Amino acid sequence: MSQFACASPGPPVAGEGTGPPPDLRGASVMVFPIQAVRGLPGMVDAELVFALTARGEGVDWMVPDELRELLRRSPGLDVSLEGLPVGVFLRTVVDRIGDPIFGVLRRLNALTDVPIALIPVIARYRPGLSPEGGAAEIAVAVLNARTGRVIWFGVVAGTPGAADDPVVVASAMDELAKALTGG
Repeated sequence: MSQFACASPGPPVAGEGTGPPPDLRGASVMVFPIQAVRGLPGMVDAELVFALTARGEGVDWMVPDELRELLRRSPGLDVSLEGLPVGVFLRTVVDRIGDPIFGVLRRLNALTDVPIALIPVIARYRPGLSPEGGAAEIAVAVLNARTGRVIWFGVVAGTPGAADDPVVVASAMDELAKALTGG
């Protein structure tokens, strides 16, 4: 059972998830762009990519720009990386995803042979979490691209601070990268 199944009603918050994050070292992973950003300024996707590639030694990250370039060269696939209907992850525990997300994953897997997909569901600022201010949180689904099974869903937060402090966003992305690469 997931940790957030017993949490208070509402979207999951930092520290909640479906168990411990997987250690992705040695894996190939497609990284999708963040599907929704709330209350965070700047280039949040770029912060995520930087954190994953800087910390993710031993992981073969296929980042959004690489995926976009492959899709540009394969227009017949008709795949969009943005605007996926991922809100279900914030409402209930998901064991396996269906279409249209599964169709997107299968087509990308057929093109790339990358078996794992990391879909950042939402990056958001949660105010008032501590006397120092709020914190940036990122909710992420890690999926098996071949079967649609959810490997892990979780929410990770960074250090507290003001919403417009770039360190707040960077720290959340760094915490996620550490969680997915064994620290």
